[in-house]
Amino acid sequence: MLTKKELFGYTKDGQEVFSYTLSNDNGMSVTCLDYGAVITKVIVPDRNGKAEDVVLGFENVAGYEENGSALGSFIGRHANRIAGGKVTLGGKLYQLLQNDRGNNLHGGIPGYNKVMYEVECFEDDGSISIEFSRLSPDMEQGFPGNLDLSVTYSLTSENELVIEYVGVSDQETVVNLTNHSYFNLGGHNSGSVLDQQVKIYSNQFLPTDDTMIPTGVFENVEGTPMDFRTFKKIGQDINCDYKPLKQGGGYDHNYVLDTSGEGVELVAELYDEKSGRVMEVYTDLPGLQLYSANFLEEVENGKEGAQYHSREGVCFETQFYPNACNMKEFPSSILPAGQEFNYVTVYKFKTN
Repeated sequence: MLTKKELFGYTKDGQEVFSYTLSNDNGMSVTCLDYGAVITKVIVPDRNGKAEDVVLGFENVAGYEENGSALGSFIGRHANRIAGGKVTLGGKLYQLLQNDRGNNLHGGIPGYNKVMYEVECFEDDGSISIEFSRLSPDMEQGFPGNLDLSVTYSLTSENELVIEYVGVSDQETVVNLTNHSYFNLGGHNSGSVLDQQVKIYSNQFLPTDDTMIPTGVFENVEGTPMDFRTFKKIGQDINCDYKPLKQGGGYDHNYVLDTSGEGVELVAELYDEKSGRVMEVYTDLPGLQLYSANFLEEVENGKEGAQYHSREGVCFETQFYPNACNMKEFPSSILPAGQEFNYVTVYKFKTN
C-alpha cells in the first residue's frame, strides 16, 4: 500500500494544489486534493480485473473551483437544506445564505469544497490514510463557533474507502458533514446510471414541500416508487407520476435508515450488471440522501475529455436529515460546545 503526492495545478489565486493517491495491492486507488478535500478518482477493477475510475470529476483545478454540482465534494458546515436559511441557537436567530429556493443548501460561501486544507498521511495495519484538517472560523458561512474539523480518507486492503468526519466547536453550532461524490460503476465516462441497481435498507423516506424541505412526516416506502428495499434499477420508476419524484426531478430524497444506532452498518448497495462492480455503503449516520443527478450541470471539462450530463452519476450522501436543526421530531444536527462530531461512512467495492 502506498501514498503518492503530485502537483495537480494552481488556483486562480496562484496557490499550489496537490493530489494524493492512496493505493492498495488489489488494483484499487483513491485520489483526493488538498483543495476542498475533494475526491477526484476512485479506481476499482471489474469482474474481469479491468480497472476503471467510477466517480465523476474534473481534469484541472479550474473545474473544481467552479464545480456548481459539487462533484467529489466534502460538504459542510451543514449538508442539505435548512428551511429559510434560518436556525436559532442559544436563543439567537442566525440568518444564513439563501441559495436554493429560499433555503440554505450545503452551508454557503466559502463551501468546504473550495478552501485549502492541511494534510497528514499515515499508515496502519491493513490501511493507509490521509487527513485533511482546518479551522472553520466563527461566523464562517454565517454559523457561530470556531469549528476545528477534519475529514480522513482511508483505503483498506478490503477495498474499502473509509471516510471519518470529526469536528469540535467552541460554541453551540450546527454540523452535518457529508461527501457528494457522483458514482457510476460502469466508469465515469460510461453514460447513464439508470440501468444500475440500488438497494437501500430503509422502510421510510422523508416527503418534502415544493422547496425540498421535509414536512416532518415519515412515509412508508412500501407501494411507492421510493421503495428500494430489494434491488431495483434507478430508472425503473424515476419518471413515475408521483409527487415526490416530480418535486425532486427524480430521486433527491432522504431515507430513514434501518440501523441500530450502535455503530457502522450496511445501509445501501449499488450494482452494475455489465461490469459486475458492487458498491456497499456503511454508516453510523441516521439518514441517506439518494440523488440521481437530476440537475447535474452540463460538464464539458470532465476527466479524460469526458462530458457529463444529468443522471450519469448517483450520490449516496450519508447525513443527518435535512433541516434537522429546526425539527424536533428529527435527530438533531445541533452540536453543543465542546462536544465531538464523529461519524464514519464506508464505500466498499467488490465484484459479482
